[in-house]
Formats: sequence, structure tokens, C-alpha cells
Amino acid sequence: MKKINKLFSKTKSMPLDIFLDKVLYNRDFGYYQKKNPFGEKGDFITAPNISNLFGEMITIWLVSFWKKLKKPKKINFIEMGPGNGDLCLSILRTLRNFPKVHNSINILLYERSETLRKIQRKRIVSEKVAWIKNLKTIKDGPVIFFGNEFLDALPIKQFKKINGILFEKYVEMNKNNINFFFKKKINKKIKKLTNFKIIKNNIIIEYPEHGFRELELVCKKIKQLNGGALFIDYGYLKENNFDTLQSVINHKFNDIRKNIGDADITSLVNFNLYKKYFNMKNLSVDKVISQSEFLQKLGIMERYKILSNRLDKKEQSNLYGRIKRLIHPKMMGENFKVIFAKNKKCNFTIDLN
Repeated sequence: MKKINKLFSKTKSMPLDIFLDKVLYNRDFGYYQKKNPFGEKGDFITAPNISNLFGEMITIWLVSFWKKLKKPKKINFIEMGPGNGDLCLSILRTLRNFPKVHNSINILLYERSETLRKIQRKRIVSEKVAWIKNLKTIKDGPVIFFGNEFLDALPIKQFKKINGILFEKYVEMNKNNINFFFKKKINKKIKKLTNFKIIKNNIIIEYPEHGFRELELVCKKIKQLNGGALFIDYGYLKENNFDTLQSVINHKFNDIRKNIGDADITSLVNFNLYKKYFNMKNLSVDKVISQSEFLQKLGIMERYKILSNRLDKKEQSNLYGRIKRLIHPKMMGENFKVIFAKNKKCNFTIDLN
């Protein structure tokens, strides 16, 4: 708590997104800087941790996109927020079956956490892989950006319009307790909210300013160098307009005001809002689809049938259980969505048509 108090040593309060950025990414005590949160021993499990078949399907999609881009001799695959490295390792293994793609691809890992970078470097030993801190360093293309549970981990702003006046959510420390409150806000951000047509009365308005800032260079590189960006995350299409912030520790939900710096804090992704953003950046955006539809169109069940012939019943059951978790509508299948934004020159679609 002493470290958290330091955040407020120079200010009585701060906007929600600034607070989230500090408690998640601060070098001294930020959540992602202190630990490996992935896996059964961590706080949560992501799709690449559940089954290698998730990484195989992403690789198949990547190979198909490479072909549609007319088989370039050099292409950059940039993973945004590569976590513990499971997806990258799975892609490297699968690419061995596609030597021409393997020879042409460079895998660039974009990771903000120094702790996770160390874990990735220890696990991933390949001349095909390099780490970057700034997307500006990418000079050649085409480029394929990919992020699994990347957008949900970026800080968001929250607003509320009451009697025609816009208020922004702030965070304060009061007697070692974290409090949230809305503060009257008049600034340039109102125009941005108006542009996206998301200002409504007496509801929570979530605005991913950090997310849009991160994607600014992504969009620029796609337009300059050709290619696209694929993001998979848990979120919604119909605007719900409620507080979607949630915290997790040891695979259980946590009070967002407690275990600051020791628990993950994320928000649901508003996919329609990101679609509007990509369109405003002059990119072409396919229909947002569910993770279940995406993985099944890529052939995950066909792959399961092939593998199951080599497994005993116990192993078959284990593998099926993992795939079910990825595609079942009451598990990750429908809760996770897939969005694909691309250079308008590309005639490639999210489902490989």
C-alpha cells in the first residue's frame, strides 16, 4: 500500500486510465512488471495456454494471408503482447510444415513488460524472432499484426453524461482506501466522443484512448507497407454502456479496489467502437465474428479428428475438453470475438474466403 500511496503523493486524484496504466505497468510495482500471470500457477489462462491447436489455427490463417499477399519473400508478423510466449512457440513449430513461409517470415514480439520479455527470451530461442519496443522500427513489409487478449489489457477512460454535462471517472486515495468518483470534465475529448457517437445520458461510456493510441502506428504501417491486423479478445458487439472493468487474482474475481498491483484489471472490448476506429483510419474491416466461428472455419475440429486417431481415450478426452473450452458458446466460443482490419488493397477475408 505504501507504493500505491506514492502514486498520489503529487496529486489528490487522477483519471481512471492513468491510474490503470500505473498499477498495471509501473516499473516498480505494476502488475505485469512483477510476475508471470499466465497458466494454472498464475491468475488466468489464455487460449494459447489451453491448447497448441489455437496456435496451429493462427498459423494456418497466417499462411493463407501470406499466399493472398502474393507470397512475399519477406513479411513481418508482429505479436502484440505475447504473454508467456506459448503462441509464438506454437507458430514456430507449425511453420516447419510450411518451409517457404518459414523462410520469408520475421516474428517481432512487442512487449511492454520487462519481466515478461525475460520469460519470453528464455523460452523462445530462434533466429526468426526479435523483440521490439517501438513499432516505428518496422521499415519493411508487408506486416501482419496479431494480438490475443491485448486490447482488453489496455487502460480505458470512463465518462458519464448527467443533465447535459459530461463527467469523467477519477480515482483517489483516501485513508489507504481507493475511491472512484466522477468529476466534471470539459476538454477536447468531448469532440472525440462525439465523433464516435457514443455520448448518451445517464450511462457509463467507456473510451479506449490508450488502445487507439497504440493502434495509431499499427494503422499507419498497414497503410504504408500493406497487410492487416487481427485481434482476438473477449468483448461485445452491442453497446451495453455499463462498467465492464473487472479484476482477477488466482483465477477468481477480485474487488478492483483491493490487491492493487497484485491482481489483473481488464475491461471488455467494444468491438463496434474499434471497427469505427479502423474505418476512420481508412482501413477495411471485415464482419466481426466469434472465436468459435473463426477456429472452426480454420479447421480446428478436423485437426482434432486427425490427432485423436493417435491418442488413447484419456488423451482424446483431454484434448476434446480443451477444444471445447475454446469453441463452446457458453465458454470462450461466443464471449471472444475476432476483428480483422486490413489495407484496402487486400482481398483476403477473416474466414479465408
